[in-house]
Amino acid sequence: MAWVYLFIAGLLETGWAIGLKYCAGFTRLWPSVWTIIGMTASFYFLSLAVRTLPVGTGYAIWTGIGAVGTAAVGIIWFKDPATFWRLFFLTTLIGSLIGLKLASPEG
Repeated sequence: MAWVYLFIAGLLETGWAIGLKYCAGFTRLWPSVWTIIGMTASFYFLSLAVRTLPVGTGYAIWTGIGAVGTAAVGIIWFKDPATFWRLFFLTTLIGSLIGLKLASPEG
């Protein structure tokens, strides 16, 4: 279950990171509320995951899922540039996340 919790935490991190764009420096009430709820839920699921996963592995994968997810949403939704090097390094990051999963003792 730890890996499921970690994946959920990473998806929620993507959600709250995108929410930061909409809350405009926490000046808009409802986007700010949803962003803070997303942050809290993301940390909660991360805390569940690192009960059994090594904290370094859990944290690295959590931030990686959030980074890849946020970049992907930015490219698709906000029309952020999808340059060759950007996609190359996102792919490299995904490979690193898979490597961390495979190298974990809980693999």
